[in-house]
Amino acid sequence: MVAPLQNTVRDYAWGSRTAIPELTGVEPDGTPQAELWMGAHESAPSVLPSGESLFDLVSADPAGVLGESVASQFEGRFPFLAKILAAEQPLSIQAHPSRPQAVDGFARDEAAGIPRDAGDRNYKDAWPKPEILIALGPFDALVGFRPLAASIALLEALGVLDELRDLLRDGKLQDAFTSFMSTDRDAIRPLVAALGEACRAYAGDEFALEAETIARLCDEFPDDPGVLAALLLNRVRLERFQAVYLPAGNVHAYLHGTGFEVMANSDNVLRGGLTRKHVDVPELVSVVDFEPLASPVLEGVEVAPGVTVYETGCEYFAVRRIDLAGAAVEVAGIGPRIVACVDGTATVGAQGTEDVVELSAGQSAFARGPEGPCTLRGSGTAFVVSAR
Repeated sequence: MVAPLQNTVRDYAWGSRTAIPELTGVEPDGTPQAELWMGAHESAPSVLPSGESLFDLVSADPAGVLGESVASQFEGRFPFLAKILAAEQPLSIQAHPSRPQAVDGFARDEAAGIPRDAGDRNYKDAWPKPEILIALGPFDALVGFRPLAASIALLEALGVLDELRDLLRDGKLQDAFTSFMSTDRDAIRPLVAALGEACRAYAGDEFALEAETIARLCDEFPDDPGVLAALLLNRVRLERFQAVYLPAGNVHAYLHGTGFEVMANSDNVLRGGLTRKHVDVPELVSVVDFEPLASPVLEGVEVAPGVTVYETGCEYFAVRRIDLAGAAVEVAGIGPRIVACVDGTATVGAQGTEDVVELSAGQSAFARGPEGPCTLRGSGTAFVVSAR
């Protein structure tokens, strides 16, 4: 079976009112459209032409839909979730748990009787959430801890927060992060005000992008400890089709732009700042990886004409970008696949079925695990996501 998918748009407040409508060619309705979900997550599964959800289809016949090896490996659960993400405003500073951390945290929340849809629940499921974000245009983000020497140099250039700078000089990144994230909003307000003033006064070149970003965050979140934490993170500006990969424990915040995102099939988010949603600093700190990240940007590798692979080493998904120019392109992949067109048009088929699906930008199709390699034709760009 190869079938078109009907997908759900999530209207989170930080979403763009225009990016997803422009991509899909529909008229904006004035509401923020943050994420277009493609997959079988129980909270917003894609729907097949029969009216059956992909979640229900997998639940009824895991081996027949996922393939026997994938169904066994992932205990009958669809392994990944794909999204078009469109951020107009910054998302929260956050990190995601590893598999053991998610299993433990989910069990604790279940034992405590916290409803799964409660705003103060930390773990929505027992899965980790490693993820990759591939930019569809210029995309701004904070990704991973900046090397300590660079953060010290930034603070010296701004001339603020001597206490934070001294902690970093002593190699106490975790202490610095935990201290500021635990500060109450009344106490943090004068620090944020002073930081914003210093950033607006900065006239150098080396940290111009960082100063501009932090100044904006100070204006938008004047009493939020996450603004100070943002000082410790790499400021990244991705160009089209550049990516960032976020394994468990990576602290990050997407700031602005549209991207294609793939993650393990989880909705676990531990927030730390730039939000009014539930924040649990001790739980966040317990999952954070405090190893600095010197090179956050991931480039795709062309492995065949028109086929670019994003190597992450993640066991839950593999992502291939297909740049179509008329000729047919065959794309191998193990397990269930989602094909998402992000530009132009694509015709999708697969060995083992006579089904063919025509896609335009913003549309997607599903191929079962037992089907053979997908074949794509058209003129444009599509992503093929598989289990491996």
